[in-house]
Amino acid sequence: MAFLSSSSASSSPAMQKGIFVSVPVLVLSVSFAAGVFFLLSSSLSSCSCPPSTSSPTYADVASVGGSVADVRLEERISPTREDIEWVRDLIRSNGLHMQKNELRKGINPRTRDQQLLDLQQYKGISHYEGDEANNHTALPCPGELLVEQHHSNYGEPWAGGRDVYEFLAESANLKPNSRVLEIGCGTLRVGLHFIRYLNPTHFHCLEKDELSLMAALRYELPSQGLLHKRPLIVRGEDMEFSKFGSEITYDLIYASAVFLHMPDKLVWTGLERLVEKLKPFDGRIFVSHNVKFCSRLGGDECTKKLASLGLEYLGKQTHDSLLFNHYEIWFGFRRIKT
Repeated sequence: MAFLSSSSASSSPAMQKGIFVSVPVLVLSVSFAAGVFFLLSSSLSSCSCPPSTSSPTYADVASVGGSVADVRLEERISPTREDIEWVRDLIRSNGLHMQKNELRKGINPRTRDQQLLDLQQYKGISHYEGDEANNHTALPCPGELLVEQHHSNYGEPWAGGRDVYEFLAESANLKPNSRVLEIGCGTLRVGLHFIRYLNPTHFHCLEKDELSLMAALRYELPSQGLLHKRPLIVRGEDMEFSKFGSEITYDLIYASAVFLHMPDKLVWTGLERLVEKLKPFDGRIFVSHNVKFCSRLGGDECTKKLASLGLEYLGKQTHDSLLFNHYEIWFGFRRIKT
């Protein structure tokens, strides 16, 4: 508490105008403040807050019901040397031909085509030369990828891959420890979302186009920080799946606008090879746009042929896009024999 000075006339002028706090009052104030602080600290220490948990790593993988449980990795920013060597090996094993890197920095493109012309004209100054070319990050990258031309190679915007992923993942009731095979993954417009969600090594893909594979391995996976997810991406055609292993079964196999570009005979050959790779009953095959390979046989004949392979047609589903004013039609199948 503060008091105005009431000293006698003999006090100095400064003391007459000043304000002071007596010692007893100061002691009482400090004691009161200490008591309030003690009460507050006691109430905070007794709160029933949930304990904090740290992100699990590879060491936290648990076996649940005989299957590998969800694997969550610690977030990291830069790829490791092992990541770089892994993607190098995948590029080599697929027989992809690295082109000379002629990127130059500091350009502000008006369009992708103009940017590519700029890259080709100025040749580039940002790549390593001499001994420094052995730097573990110095991987040549085609100029077409550096200007993201592969994002324009589809009938709808690149961002539409998110729509496809959401529909398929929910329809197949996927979990992070599920396994997915895409037939014709292209440049990973859809696959990137699966790779990010699934546990490492659980996304597989068969693709025949060289530039699409280069875009997937040399641009999309590094740019999205997903090299550590180790997707198995194989160059091949004619529905040949032997490189994925004979013991693996998938929760989801899908082909987005791929089967309509194949001869019917090849599609049936592929389905015959895929049946044993699909988990019985719960696994799903999804095909987009149409199933003319089936309808051209006639309804009854198609049903019989599917049954002879151990497959059952589940009908079609229409998926409305959240991003665009359009929808996609998907046709579902499941394996009915163990």
